Amino acid sequence: MVLTETGARAERRGLSGGRISRKRFRDMNAPPRDWLSRHAADLAGLRQRDRLRALRPRAGLDFASNDYLGLADSQDYRTAAMQALARGAPLGAGGSRLLRGNHPEHAALEEEAAAFFGTESALFFGAGFSANEALLATLPQRGDLILHDALIHASAHEGMRLSRAAARAAPHNDLDGFEAALAEYRRQNASGDAWIVVESVYSMDGDTAPLAELAGLAARYGAFLVVDEAHATGVHGPGGRGLAHALEGRENVLTLHTCGKALGLSGAILCLPRVLRDFMINRARQFIFATAPSPLLAASVRAALEIVARSDDRRAALAARVARLGAGLRRGAAAVPSGSHIQPIVVGADGRAVALAERLQAEGFDIRAIRPPTVPEGTARLRISVTLNVSEDDIDAMLARLAQELAELPA
Repeated sequence: MVLTETGARAERRGLSGGRISRKRFRDMNAPPRDWLSRHAADLAGLRQRDRLRALRPRAGLDFASNDYLGLADSQDYRTAAMQALARGAPLGAGGSRLLRGNHPEHAALEEEAAAFFGTESALFFGAGFSANEALLATLPQRGDLILHDALIHASAHEGMRLSRAAARAAPHNDLDGFEAALAEYRRQNASGDAWIVVESVYSMDGDTAPLAELAGLAARYGAFLVVDEAHATGVHGPGGRGLAHALEGRENVLTLHTCGKALGLSGAILCLPRVLRDFMINRARQFIFATAPSPLLAASVRAALEIVARSDDRRAALAARVARLGAGLRRGAAAVPSGSHIQPIVVGADGRAVALAERLQAEGFDIRAIRPPTVPEGTARLRISVTLNVSEDDIDAMLARLAQELAELPA
């Protein structure tokens, strides 16, 4: 339709019942643009580099999950959830903890978790990622230094991005590197706080941090030690209390215990001194402005702590499977055993990792490819997770197929 000047003015008025500016009118009648082309191009680039991610349904034997003790679908957990529902635990909180979302189940979990892990206080979050992010975005202050292991989790990086403190990486598990950075910081800043941030078990390599030595450095240089116990909680320590259990309760030690791995649920428990807990409640935006976790989930985590504490038989069974995997890897020379329930098979090229994973999945083994930027460039890998959801015979069968596929798809 061609409009006269008078008609155009009338249309500008009529479209909204009031006057529309000439610029806005021109914008409304501008040629159509391709709104999605930039994002589509980015996805195409990922696909070309064998780095495109996609959601896949679970299928095959579980060599991919973090449900190390096989509790996520257990009857014990079903019973605990039904009992919580029966006593009135609601599914939804209805608001943030600082509004009406603070349910007695949250308080009960935090009190019991503090006693279980041996710390002064605890704070429950809906996810480990948000807890890690909140901790590092909130507690370190301007003038402080966050000294983190080079292989620390993405959630810690997100927290550091939001933090007022400076951040610096130390080479992976390099005590000399940590000490050199701490000494340099102390020469320049005698009053600020340093925050040493590590994982007790690293999620992509399966190796462990030298926690006792790091605690010694923290004491010597007046630093806090933050230990992400995500892949150790439930599996290591007395009653599954983690590798940092001997350090819990110290004023300069904070630990994070995620509930979505060996505990088989979701959420996270941050263990820390009470004054830091109060500071988080008042300053951590990820806590203040988030709807509280489900009270039913809090009740279920309470039960999970009790169940995990008496699951030495499960931990022994998991250790036997880890040993079985390690022995098979040594025989086949596919990789050096990590000694833990996380076993990487580093294959180098992204495309090779994807192809190997697809072949193993087609044979009924759910093993996933892990590629940069999750891991460093040139270290694409298969991440084999050992859980009680598979048997020792399943491990033997997987190892045989893995050896065959590695031989057929050489580097």
